[in-house]
Amino acid sequence: MEPQSHRSLESLARELAALPPSLGPVRLVGIDGHAGSGKSTFAGRLAEALGGAPVLHLDDVATHEELFGWERRLRAQVLEPLAAGRPAHWAPYDWVERRFGPVRVLEPAPVLLVEGVGAGRRALRPHLARLLWMETPREQSWGRGRERDGRELSDFWDGWERAERAHFSDDPSRPFADTLVRQSGTGYEWSSGAGATAGTPASVTEGHELPRA
Repeated sequence: MEPQSHRSLESLARELAALPPSLGPVRLVGIDGHAGSGKSTFAGRLAEALGGAPVLHLDDVATHEELFGWERRLRAQVLEPLAAGRPAHWAPYDWVERRFGPVRVLEPAPVLLVEGVGAGRRALRPHLARLLWMETPREQSWGRGRERDGRELSDFWDGWERAERAHFSDDPSRPFADTLVRQSGTGYEWSSGAGATAGTPASVTEGHELPRA
């Protein structure tokens, strides 16, 4: 039987695929949220519902020295080529070796998901067809991340929390989100539109989306 969370995202995938292109021929969809909020897992499942849409992880764009200072590199390597309808050539960062790895090619796809903390920053928003925000509280998200990465990375997390707090203080994403996504016991819930921050979420259970109020 197909996993419920995969099937339940089909309606959201159809909605995103029907949007007008926002970056050349590409519908760039941002998935933002606090570190540890489940962005990567959600992006992978949404990409599958989109028929195998590519996912650009901002963890591969950031570096130890530039946790949030990757804007110009992303623009030059990814945004500008895709806007012109050309393949993007970019080098993912190796967090173990502390250097950039081999160059990868990113073709202009109908939908490209870009996920990571800062995916909804002001420099990216004009290029986004839709901005999704993972609605998981900050402390809960950070707790998940610390538990996931283990005690040996506790110093990194101390620095990360300070950097993330400063980033969102200066350049918040959530107020500009088109869609808020919440994890539920059987998949995901989301609310979209102008009233997303205060609206009733679309419930996703047993592979079905219930009508929004």
